[in-house]
Amino acid sequence: MRAAAWSAPSRAVAFFSGPVGTGTKIAILAVVNAIGVWALIILAHRHQWVAAAATLLVTAIIDVIYMLPRAYPAKFLLPGTFFLVAFQVIPILYTVNVALTNYSTGHVVSKAAAIKQIEQVTLAETGSGKTFTMTPADDSKGSLVLLLVDDTNGKTFVGTKDELKEVPKGTFTVSNGSITKADGYKVLTGQALIDSSANLGKLIVPSGGQNGIRAEGLSTAVELHPTLRYDQERDVFVRISDGTVFRDNGRGSFVGAKDEQLLPGWKVNVGLHNFSRLIHVRALRQPFLRVFVWNIAYAALTVLLSFAIGLFLAITLDKPGLRLRGAYRSALILPFAIPPFLSLLVWRGLLNDDFGVVNRLLGHIGIHIPWLFDGNAHWYLLHGNWAMVAILIVSTWLTVPYFFLISLGALQAIPAELIEAARVDGGSAWQVFRRVTLPLLLVAVAPLMIASFAFNFNDFGKVYLLTGGGPSVGDNTIAGASDILITYTYKIAFGAGLGQDYGLATAVSMIIFFIVAAISAFSFSRTKALENLA
Repeated sequence: MRAAAWSAPSRAVAFFSGPVGTGTKIAILAVVNAIGVWALIILAHRHQWVAAAATLLVTAIIDVIYMLPRAYPAKFLLPGTFFLVAFQVIPILYTVNVALTNYSTGHVVSKAAAIKQIEQVTLAETGSGKTFTMTPADDSKGSLVLLLVDDTNGKTFVGTKDELKEVPKGTFTVSNGSITKADGYKVLTGQALIDSSANLGKLIVPSGGQNGIRAEGLSTAVELHPTLRYDQERDVFVRISDGTVFRDNGRGSFVGAKDEQLLPGWKVNVGLHNFSRLIHVRALRQPFLRVFVWNIAYAALTVLLSFAIGLFLAITLDKPGLRLRGAYRSALILPFAIPPFLSLLVWRGLLNDDFGVVNRLLGHIGIHIPWLFDGNAHWYLLHGNWAMVAILIVSTWLTVPYFFLISLGALQAIPAELIEAARVDGGSAWQVFRRVTLPLLLVAVAPLMIASFAFNFNDFGKVYLLTGGGPSVGDNTIAGASDILITYTYKIAFGAGLGQDYGLATAVSMIIFFIVAAISAFSFSRTKALENLA
């Protein structure tokens, strides 16, 4: 029975190595080619020629490799290479590309789309504009349209995003000044009417020239006239009222003489402009330097404190005759058994200024510390320092079990003969530890300390879940007192409140990568000295 079970894989391989295997391979390649053709059609329709060429090339490579008998090694390398490119190389290249653009709120679409949107959003009501009785409806395809009756001459129209079409008066049924029925259209009522209200303001019906009709409420519409005129030959916008000219500033925006900017803009390559902003713009440079210094201190102190405490506990519990040694060890690694985000939320509650257990206990001896929240503006500096202390305490508490385990393992791997020889030579306990135990320990632990530094340098969860990067430091920047670079980047990209600046945030993320890479490379080079000592 057992022999038959062990031979089953061999028989399966043999079965799929003959005609059955060839047929299966051809069938799978047929599916892959069908998917490739489908992707080529979609990409060509969207004029994504680079992606289409890459799809064609990859599909051809797959066919060649899996059909040629001599390409046997490549059959195993191709899947790994594919996933490496898909999940590592392409995201890195995309990140670099975004960092070199002005991709942000208001700079997402192409220039042509931005011009069209500017023309639409700058339409305004004037005294000469027509008014209409209006009712929203759905056409036969389910698209939103406006049923319109001109208040001046009673003509009836159906307005879509593409055109304003006059229809016979008998098409509409008007009751009590509102359109209740329309041939070929479904008048929206009740919940459907409420649901459509979000899209009504976005629907502008072209009514001739650059004019447009837009709904005002749920029962009326007005004709809007342009306040800006686009001059295609000069590639400028001209304000009709005063002749102000808005020119392309080369960075994805039309800007006037007094730096007045038209929105939206468009996405363009700006080179190293995002990196330059971190140097030359004071509002970005000042918080960046402050956050960078704190980030280095936070990561380094977390590693050093955690390693020191973990090593101390490991030495203490590395005594064979110690009672309940197993129970102590189990208790010290309990933080590993709890999901970190739950631990952080529990710590956030414990350190709450008003209701937390920590301040309640300290209150018995007359001490109150603003760990996380403080509404008193005069305390923000002290509050910020205590927020940093809180992060260090919690981060150390979460990291100590890790260093305890690796230090305990490294201590037990040190030959006992070396320790005994050092003691026989007259070395004190401290001398033995400093000259024998610690160097040998660091050979194994130093690379893990470097990895822990890199992890804590980018530890978004601890800072964001515990303090949210706060409190505010009073300099009108989005970076709080306890923000590290990764939370600062997140706020730039998503949490600024006034808009997202993905290009700048990506530039900061690239700087973070180079900082961590440089520190790690230097630290790893220094560990060679420890290896020589060993």
